[in-house]
Amino acid sequence: MSSAVAMLDYVADLSPATFCQLFYVLSAAAVLAIAATPDSAQRLLTQYGARSSGDASSSTSSSSQEKTSKRGTSEGVVTDVAGWITSVGKVPHSWFIHFYILSLSCSVFWAVQYVCHGTLLELIMRKQASSTTASMTLGQVVLVWFLMGLQGARRLFEYLAVLQPSSSRMWVVHWLLGNAFYLCTSMAVWVEGSSSISYSDRMVSTVIPPLKVILGAAGFLFAFVMQYKCHRYLSNLKKYSLPLDGLFRYLVCPHYTCECLLYLSLALVAAPEGQLYNRTLVCAVLFVSVNLGVTANGTYKWYIERFGHGFQEKWKMIPYVF
Repeated sequence: MSSAVAMLDYVADLSPATFCQLFYVLSAAAVLAIAATPDSAQRLLTQYGARSSGDASSSTSSSSQEKTSKRGTSEGVVTDVAGWITSVGKVPHSWFIHFYILSLSCSVFWAVQYVCHGTLLELIMRKQASSTTASMTLGQVVLVWFLMGLQGARRLFEYLAVLQPSSSRMWVVHWLLGNAFYLCTSMAVWVEGSSSISYSDRMVSTVIPPLKVILGAAGFLFAFVMQYKCHRYLSNLKKYSLPLDGLFRYLVCPHYTCECLLYLSLALVAAPEGQLYNRTLVCAVLFVSVNLGVTANGTYKWYIERFGHGFQEKWKMIPYVF
């Protein structure tokens, strides 16, 4: 009991930024742990959409043969357990739209809290401001807030007007983790600027921003546009066909590359004075890279199973790295 109380006291003493950082790091570790399971179990736990669809008959057939051959082995037991876990927690893949509704709603919520001096915002600002010295400027806070809201609005638009609806299902943990990520990130984009919000007159400075802020904003807009083009291209692609144009000539999942670049750019834009990057958002980049990296690896394997080895010269997600 005493250890539980001590743990609760420790959590209560964490700054909001540290809480967000822990969420990202622990979530990334959980994804890596799942990635370390046998391939048959990993597919059940991580894949969704076309990669887990029964429409791909060749993949389904090979998976069934693989499962039969491993029945009774330790790997087979892990796969059976993973199959049971995922079978009782399936939700429609279309629930992805909740991520973008939540992200945009949170951006609006924090904007209202800021304008109205909301109680929750004031509470978080005081707790964070007392635990840090370096802070984002008010201009950085507003800019990153706006960019995150812009990304949420675009993703919601894409889901409603660009992407084709999917009838597949996904493990409910994907849905829960995605919602938790966007909820946490809605606060992470501004929390290291709490001191500026708390002690300023809330007038944004007209001073020319540092070079890293300009470069970060430019990188964000580039990734923003390129990701939209990737999603538009995929939406017009014939179902279960191989994408080969644009950035897909060089990368298996360039839309994931753009996602990583988006958050890396935000980490530069939101870097407090004297720091190269925003530590909280760099932790978000870590989670996004690990999570999408595992998915990209699954996509690569699915493409090989379905289309052969004709595109092995491509990078999966990060050029010259992965």
